Amino acid sequence: MSPKNKKKEPGFKFIKASGGIEEYCLSSNGLRVLTLEEHSAPVTTFMVTYHVGSRNEAIGHTGATHLLEHLMFKGSKKFNKEKNTAIWSELQNIGAQINATTWNDRTNYFEVVPSEHLERAIAIEADRMRNAFLKDEDRQPEMTVVRNEFERGENSPFDVLDKNIWATAYQAHPYHHSTIGWRSDIENVSTKRLQEFYNTYYWPNNATATVIGDFEKKRTLALIKKYFGVHGRSQHTIPKMYTEEPAQEGPRRIMIKRVGQTGIVGIGYKTPEGLNQDTYALQALGKILTEGKSSRLYKRIVDPGLATSLFMYDFPFKDCGMFISYVFLTPETDHNSVEEIVLEEYRQIIKEGIKQKELDRAKAQIKANVAFSRDGSYAVASALNEALAIGDWTFYSTFMDHIIKVSRKDIQRVAEKYLIEDQNTTGWFIPQN
Repeated sequence: MSPKNKKKEPGFKFIKASGGIEEYCLSSNGLRVLTLEEHSAPVTTFMVTYHVGSRNEAIGHTGATHLLEHLMFKGSKKFNKEKNTAIWSELQNIGAQINATTWNDRTNYFEVVPSEHLERAIAIEADRMRNAFLKDEDRQPEMTVVRNEFERGENSPFDVLDKNIWATAYQAHPYHHSTIGWRSDIENVSTKRLQEFYNTYYWPNNATATVIGDFEKKRTLALIKKYFGVHGRSQHTIPKMYTEEPAQEGPRRIMIKRVGQTGIVGIGYKTPEGLNQDTYALQALGKILTEGKSSRLYKRIVDPGLATSLFMYDFPFKDCGMFISYVFLTPETDHNSVEEIVLEEYRQIIKEGIKQKELDRAKAQIKANVAFSRDGSYAVASALNEALAIGDWTFYSTFMDHIIKVSRKDIQRVAEKYLIEDQNTTGWFIPQN
């Protein structure tokens, strides 16, 4: 039997394979399925990624995706308290690890289960895909839980600064809104509005199911067909988010003054969509600047005692992103002086480039991080989830191939292209007594 024929599964269309991962499409409703068999431990991770996140929200229902995440654990047609089949009980009774996460471009629901219980995880996710209750009596208590999460974030100097930098840098694009939403929307969005959001986006043809670990592919695809196949594809076209951010026409600045212990400087620059080829050079540049004690900014800022720590936020997103250096100052350190050191390093890279040993070290660090991202079935599913959010799961399987090709000229080129004043948004957190 040829390799092509081996990939034929009843009811599914084979799409492509990369890095040992195979992609299928359930022909009846458009559900995408990713599989990766790995039999070293009797554990399987099952994850459903919905291609909806805070980028699909607007004023009046910011935070809707996250609030729905909470409500979708409250019960569905087949799995609920009334039938003594509540989702948490069904899964925790078999020793499963379960949760869900929401971010800008995606929401995911997952179970890490002993392999013999994979069918139960599939059945639960299939049922709540279209049969979640979403009751008003559940929304009220869950709203207070989400509001408490919001308030915890408001008590974190870093979270407050980061939220305000994004809201200042992006004005038209929905990345302006944090994933948790604005407080008034959390408190006042109606259950009806949440149900409308659910009925717009939570369909098989707007989702990808990922199975990683100890399972038998043919049997598992048959189970996915059995449980998810009862749903049709959406009768409507899934709405596209078409808002684009206008060109920034000068530097922006935000200052947050609140009670706190540590001053923070954040310096951010707009970056392109995650699938842009420049992403790989930007990832390496971030390591050169902030990763480890040999990094440029660590030696310039942390070693002399001007800061306790620093890191680079350069996570790629579906539409656009930010390349942000965050520096956590020691007491009495002046914000201006640290900001100038960071900008000076950027100017030096633009003018003179980097050394080959810096690039080699960055590539080694990234290679180690990629290796760690394959340590366990959940780690692989989680990394694939983020690649799906960007728009192509092979971003994960081919990432190192692209990183290896990054040159010193690429680093200097992207620094010159993106680390420019007109793309700059600077934020200070200034602690108050």
